[in-house]
Amino acid sequence: MLGLFQFIFDAITIVCASIMVVIGIGYLIVIGRFLYDQLRGVRDSEAPATPDSELPNVLLQIPVFNEPLVTEQSLRCVALLDWPKNKLRIQLLDDSTDETSARADVVAAELRAGGAVIDHVRRSDRSGFKAGACAHGLTITDEPFVAMLDADFRPPPNWLKRTVPLFLTDDHVGFVQSRCEFQNFEKNWLTRAQGLVQDGHYLVEQRSRAHAGWLFQFNGTGGIWRRATIDDAGGWSDYSLCEDLDLTVRAALNGWHGLFVSEPPIPGQVPEGIRDFRRQQRRWSNGFVQVAQRTVLPIWRSPWSLTRRVMAISLIAHQIFFPTAAVGFIALVLGAILHGSLAPYADMLEIIGIMTLLVALGVTLPPYLALRRGTIVDYVKTVASIPPLMIYLAFANGAKILQTLRGRKSTFKRTPKLDHEATAREPIDAKVE
Repeated sequence: MLGLFQFIFDAITIVCASIMVVIGIGYLIVIGRFLYDQLRGVRDSEAPATPDSELPNVLLQIPVFNEPLVTEQSLRCVALLDWPKNKLRIQLLDDSTDETSARADVVAAELRAGGAVIDHVRRSDRSGFKAGACAHGLTITDEPFVAMLDADFRPPPNWLKRTVPLFLTDDHVGFVQSRCEFQNFEKNWLTRAQGLVQDGHYLVEQRSRAHAGWLFQFNGTGGIWRRATIDDAGGWSDYSLCEDLDLTVRAALNGWHGLFVSEPPIPGQVPEGIRDFRRQQRRWSNGFVQVAQRTVLPIWRSPWSLTRRVMAISLIAHQIFFPTAAVGFIALVLGAILHGSLAPYADMLEIIGIMTLLVALGVTLPPYLALRRGTIVDYVKTVASIPPLMIYLAFANGAKILQTLRGRKSTFKRTPKLDHEATAREPIDAKVE
């Protein structure tokens, strides 16, 4: 009987380790592509200089829910965007149930007096949450390009002129995603860890995928869609908590592609407490799983190249890491107890350890150095906190992900935003080329 249990736990451990290795290989391929692009001197697409008279009309959607101060700040910030006022419609999609709406009305009236075009859109319910609000907003306007910002993001004045003209250079560009960064990343150890990971996500993963022509996601904020792309893909859908990824995949399957721009960055906020961080990560993980359940087979059956299909699936399915890591860790501990040591797993643990080190360094070190985030000592301390944080998420979110795989529906839980004036990071001297 003892031998049977040893066999079962060994088998589970090996299967879970194999899945994590496959996920790690996907990241190493992205890192390899990043290094290849760096050696070639690949740069982001440059927006052509376009006279104001030739600029298109743009709709800027800001979905909010019970965020009074950040909503006021958001409206004041976007009213300063360098775009002809008669060609920019700001649409506040307000599902709030508190004082947000009344306070937003006051600010909107003040900004309208200065020439801004602002629609304060209210719904009778929150059906569809963010996806539902964005879809509703599109039914009442007809601008050909749709910019999107969460309420805590503060775009610099030149944001639209750096991105929207890119659509005029290629009729198959469905969206343009800007790099996001986080003005509160130095608040505590948790925000520093998130900032490190997010810098890597944007500058290594998103940028490399975009340059390679692989699927990369619209991040839900700091980006612009071509309205024709949204319509062609079937519009916003609310079945998933990651409506942005869902639309990205459907658009890609219909022949559209995205562009990524590193400059200028758009500062936002990351959660400062572990509870809010866990909630945000759980929403993202469950949303990715929901999208993967519907799109893996269509992607695999698509006429894309094998490489493009595999890299697309690696993007939308990587959240399976969390339940896999949790189950594998438990099986490893129980197996080691039955064996009396970790010796039977030494080679496997060595492979996973090396791969973890390579992925962590490859994703986080280049942007840390390029963006001059701090000293190497600070970097080492921060990057060392990431593996334990991932293990925590594996146990905190793993069970919820498995429930989602079994069909359980989740509700959208908003990540609280700080109620103070958001200030961007100090200007960065080193631009990303």
